[in-house]
Amino acid sequence: MEAFIHGMILAFGLILPLGVQNVFVFNQGARQRKFFLALPVVVTASICDTLLILLAVFGVSVVVLTVDWLKMVLFAVGFIFLLYMGLAIWRSSSEGTDSGTEAGLPPKKQIIFAASVSLLNPHAILDTIGVIGTNSLQYAGYEKALYTLATIIVSWVWFFGLAIAGRMLGKIDQNGIVLRVMNKLSALIIWGVALYMAWQLISEMGGK
Repeated sequence: MEAFIHGMILAFGLILPLGVQNVFVFNQGARQRKFFLALPVVVTASICDTLLILLAVFGVSVVVLTVDWLKMVLFAVGFIFLLYMGLAIWRSSSEGTDSGTEAGLPPKKQIIFAASVSLLNPHAILDTIGVIGTNSLQYAGYEKALYTLATIIVSWVWFFGLAIAGRMLGKIDQNGIVLRVMNKLSALIIWGVALYMAWQLISEMGGK
């Protein structure tokens, strides 16, 4: 059980800080009229995290650390996706009705955006490799499986919890004022991360 507890602690440590992925899942939980309408973003984010964890544990994703051009492509594509995603969320806050919950993104956009902030975020990939992947090296066999399972369970529970918390806020905020402000703040956070990624891309290019 030591490996299982270790995996849980590390996963919570990585997933708790405010990031684009968390903001987006919470945002959609709050904006959708019903909780089940936010399931596309929850399931997509959870599956993407599961994939990254498995790749990190089995050492496959370490290629990102060694292939410079691939890292730069991730930064560039991630920057473009985040700009577009921030714009879509900002606009959705202006298109909502008085209930404040009508402007949740449709399933297709939820899936695309959730996948993009998960798989096209170099920081998330490198954190997964550096923390979860590196710490998995001390385990083998059954213990490694428990460690991996714990990190995956935490990810799924966390994203479902975020969406549920968002939906609860959506019910409380009947006039939609808080949700509209939150939407705009979410867009600003996403654009801030996009600009940071652009700065890092320029730094990478300048260092070559």
